[in-house]
Amino acid sequence: MRVFINLSYFIFIICSFCTSARADAYGIAVLQGLDKVTAQVSTFSAPIGVYVDFGSLRIIARKCDKRPPEETPESAVFLDISEVKSDQPAITRYRGWMFASSPALAAMEHPVYDVWVLDCKMRLNSDSSSKVSRP
Repeated sequence: MRVFINLSYFIFIICSFCTSARADAYGIAVLQGLDKVTAQVSTFSAPIGVYVDFGSLRIIARKCDKRPPEETPESAVFLDISEVKSDQPAITRYRGWMFASSPALAAMEHPVYDVWVLDCKMRLNSDSSSKVSRP
């Protein structure tokens, strides 16, 4: 019984640290892409829920979170990346979170393109999640 209480206390302490880290939702993900064939790097914005084409890739940012300035800097974006070729169905190449501070942590594997997160911008208004506030 004592072990159970100690374990519960330990889990409570860990969870209290987890909830202290918060992130604010933003409306635009700033991404960068590399075309490995031409060695051209492009910076582009992906509004949340709207697809953006980069070469043969179709990128949809589903969520963009950024920590507040008083915490360690971090931007995280949940991305759906598909490869679209004419007369073929789209192939999902990546689905998951990408982090600006650790691009190699959850990298997209593709022979021609690399995509990574730079930042999030245009914080969403806390009163309404569908409106974008302008700074």
